[in-house]
Amino acid sequence: MTSPNFSGEPPHRVVVIGGGPAAHRFAESMHSRRAQEGSRDVTVTVLGEEIHLPYDRVALSRRLVSSEDLTLGDRELWNSPGITYRGGVAASRVDLEERSVELADGSTVPYDDLVFATGSAATVPPIPGASQGYVYRTLEDVDFLVAESARLAAQLGRPAHVVVVGGGLLGLEAAGGLQRLGARATIVHSGRWLMSAQLDEGAGQALGRLIEAQGVTLALGNRPTQVLTGPSGRVLGVELTDGRAISADLVVFSIGITPRDELARAAGLAIGARGGIVIGDDCSSSHDGVWAIGEVASVGGVCVGLVAPANAMAEVVADRIHQGEASFPGIDDATKLKLSGVEVASFGDALGASEGALEVVYADPARGMYQKIVVSNDAKTLLGGIFVGDAAPYTALRPLLGRELPAEPSAYLSAAGVEAPASAELPDDVQLCSCNNVSVGAVRGAIRGDHGEACTELGPLKTCTRAGTQCGSCVPLVKKILETELSKAGIEVSKALCEHVDLSRSELFEAVRILQLTSYEQIMQHFGRGLGCDVCKPVMASILATQTSKYILDSGSGALQDTNDRALANMQKDGTYSVVPRIPGGEITPAKLKVIAEVAEQFNLYTKLTGGLRIDMFGARLEQLPDIWRILVDAGFESGQAYGKSLRTVKSCVGSTWCRFGVQDAVAMAIELELRYRGLRSPHKFKLGVSGCARECAEARSKDIGIIATEQGWNLYVGGNGGYQPAHALLLAQDLDDKTLIAYIDRYLMYYIRTADRLQRTARWQEELPGGLDHVRDVVCNDSLGLAEELEAAMAQHVGNYEDEWAATLNDPERLRRFRSFVNAPRTPDPAVVQVTERDQPRPARAEERAAATAERVLVSGPSIPVRRGQ
Repeated sequence: MTSPNFSGEPPHRVVVIGGGPAAHRFAESMHSRRAQEGSRDVTVTVLGEEIHLPYDRVALSRRLVSSEDLTLGDRELWNSPGITYRGGVAASRVDLEERSVELADGSTVPYDDLVFATGSAATVPPIPGASQGYVYRTLEDVDFLVAESARLAAQLGRPAHVVVVGGGLLGLEAAGGLQRLGARATIVHSGRWLMSAQLDEGAGQALGRLIEAQGVTLALGNRPTQVLTGPSGRVLGVELTDGRAISADLVVFSIGITPRDELARAAGLAIGARGGIVIGDDCSSSHDGVWAIGEVASVGGVCVGLVAPANAMAEVVADRIHQGEASFPGIDDATKLKLSGVEVASFGDALGASEGALEVVYADPARGMYQKIVVSNDAKTLLGGIFVGDAAPYTALRPLLGRELPAEPSAYLSAAGVEAPASAELPDDVQLCSCNNVSVGAVRGAIRGDHGEACTELGPLKTCTRAGTQCGSCVPLVKKILETELSKAGIEVSKALCEHVDLSRSELFEAVRILQLTSYEQIMQHFGRGLGCDVCKPVMASILATQTSKYILDSGSGALQDTNDRALANMQKDGTYSVVPRIPGGEITPAKLKVIAEVAEQFNLYTKLTGGLRIDMFGARLEQLPDIWRILVDAGFESGQAYGKSLRTVKSCVGSTWCRFGVQDAVAMAIELELRYRGLRSPHKFKLGVSGCARECAEARSKDIGIIATEQGWNLYVGGNGGYQPAHALLLAQDLDDKTLIAYIDRYLMYYIRTADRLQRTARWQEELPGGLDHVRDVVCNDSLGLAEELEAAMAQHVGNYEDEWAATLNDPERLRRFRSFVNAPRTPDPAVVQVTERDQPRPARAEERAAATAERVLVSGPSIPVRRGQ
C-alpha cells in the first residue's frame, strides 16, 4: 500500500535483524513517519529469532510469578501497511555487496538499508560444569526456570535450592522471583556489594540488607570455580573461589551480556575491542547503509543494556533513513527499578567521579535506607544520585540533572524525614521521560493540543507522547504537569472518587456529615450512580463508621467492607486469619500473657511478636474466630487491630516508670491514647508512638503521630510512617501538657479524616495540603479555620460511642452467622487450608507440599513433617 504523498517508485526496503525492544521502537518510529508530508515510501521487515512479537525484557521478572503478556505496544502495529514481522526465523548470513540477508531456511531477503538489532546473549563463565547451568534472558528461559523449579521441588520433596551467579539487575530479579515461587535462593556475586556497577558501597550494603531480609542468601566477593554434578549429570552445588561449596539443584547465570555480533563480524563490519558493532553519532556502521541499535551497538567501546539508549538509537536511525540529521545524544544510564519489592534508582554521576564533586548522603543501615545526591563543588548543580529503599526523590531530581537545584541538596533526602521543597516549574527543554526521550515541553504541548486533539487525561497523554509507557518512573511527574496545565487553562481537574461518585473523598465526607446520612443507599441516592464498586463502597463504609459509630457490619454495611473488615481480622495468604489482641501501650500482665499462650496452643496458631509490641497469632480459620474471641474477651482483651484502615497500635517505651533516663510516663500516655482512638476509621491505617525521653526508644518519629517527652511536657510530631514510602514525622508543637497534647491530636486526626484522599497516609496528606505543615499547625494549634471545637466534639462522639466490635459480634447470633466456611456445615473446616509444621509452629503449605498432601505426611528437607488439613 502506498501513501498518497509517495512518488510511486519502488519502496525503500529496510530489513531489521532482531526482534527485541530496540527493533520494536524502530518499527514504531518508522510507522509514525509514514503519515508525515514528504516522507519516503519505506517498507520495514523485522526478522525475529524468537516466535514472540517483541516483548518487554525489563519486565521479565513479572513472568516468574504470572503468565502476564509482556508484548510491547499495540499488536496492530504489525498489521500496518509497510510493516512486517517474521518471527521464529534466524538470519544466518549477511551479504554486504549483494545487500541481502540469508535466512536459516535458505531463503534470502534483499534490503536497501539494514539495521542490526540483534541484542545480546547472557554470558556464561568458562568453568567446569557450566553447561549444566541456565541463563535468564528470554521468555523461554523464564518459563523453563518456573517449570524446572516446580519439577525439582516435587521430585525432591522440598523447595529447590537455586544459586544465581550475578548480583546485578537481572540476577536480583531472578533470585527474588524464584524465591517468591518457593525456591531457596542464593546469590553469588564477584563484587563486595550488590549492583556494584551502578551503586557505591553504602547503597550496595543497604540493598544487601533488604534482599537478605527477604530470605535470599548472599555470597559476595566470590566467583564460581565449577558447577558440581553427580554421576547422572544432576547439579549438586557450586564451588566458590573462597573454597566453599554451596548446595544447589539449579544454577542460573546472570553475570553480564555478550553482544550478538557474530553475523556482523562474519560480514566484515568493524567490531569493538570488547565486542559489538562500532557505530558513529548517526548510529551507522563501517559499511554504508548498515546501522546498529541497542545492545549490539558499541558506543565509545561500550555496549549498554538499557532501554533509554536503545530507544534513542532507534529514533536516530529512523530519522536518518528518512534523510534527517539526528544524532545519538550519548548514553543515559539512569535506572529506576523495583527489585524484589525494593526500590533502587541511580542517575548521572552516581559514583561522584566528577572533579570536585560533593556527596550529600543519608544512610540508615538498620532500615536499609540509603540516599545520595552528587552536586558540583559549589553545592548548586545536580550531577547525579543514588537511592535505595526510598527512591521518591528520583522523579523530581532526574529532570534537573545538570541544572541548578532550586533548594539545598539535603532538602531532597526524604528518608531523613525532611520536607521536600515545592518543585519549581520545569523548563520546556528538560527531559521528562528518558526512556522515550520526551521533554516537558512535548508533554505540555500535547495537553494544550498544539499538534492535534488536546490530551487532557493521563491515559491518552501517555499514549500520544509515550512518556511513562516504558519503565513508568516518570508517571507521577507527568500526572503533576497534567494537573498544573489543566489548572492554568481553567479546566477543573477531576478528583472524583470513582466512576460512580463524582465527589472526592473529603467532599463526600462533608456531604454525608452535613446531610446526616446514615446508610450506603442514602449516599448513593444523593451522590452516586450505578451499583458502586470496590473503590467507593469501602470508602462509604469508612465514612459511615467514623460519623455514626455504629457496628461496622450492621445496616447493610457488611457487603461494603473489604475482606479484612468483613471478618474483623486480617486474611493471610492461605485463606486463614490472624488474631492480634489489643495490648494498649504494650503493657500486659502475666495472667493475660498466659491466656494468649493458651489460645495459641488450643487452636495451634503460629505466634509472632510484631514491630508494634503486640503478639500476632496466625492460622485461624473463619469459623474458629468467634471461639478465639470468646476466650480473649472473657480475659479482658479486645481482638485488637491489624486489619482495618484505623488505629493499629500505640507503641511505647517504659518511660519514667522504670527507665533511669525517662522524664515522663510514656506507658500511661500510650495506654490513654490507644484506648481513646481505638476503632477510629480513617483514610488509611495510622500508628502512634510515645517515647519517655529524647533517646526515642519507641521510634515515635516513624509513626503518623509521635510523642516525645521533655522535662517541660511533650513534643508532638506528625506525618511519619514506615511502609512503601517511609517518612519521619515533623515537629508540630513543643512542651505540651497532657490536656493540650490530647486536644491537638484530636484535632489533627479529625482534620485528616475529613480532608484526606482515599488510602492517603498522613505523610502524603500533609505534603499535598496547600501550605503543608504550616497550614496543619495553623489549623490544629492556632484554630485558623475556627474548627477546633467542632473537631474535638467529633472525636468526643467517637470516644463516647465506642463499642468493642468483637464482643458485639459474640453477643448477637445473627452476626455470628457470618463466621462459617460453609453455610450448611458451619463447623466443617475448609479443606483448602493445608498447613505444615516448621520450627515447632504451623505455617501455610507451599505449592509442592500442597500437591503432595493427598498423603498424611510429606517429606520436607529431611525429616517428615506432619500435614495439617484444617484442624
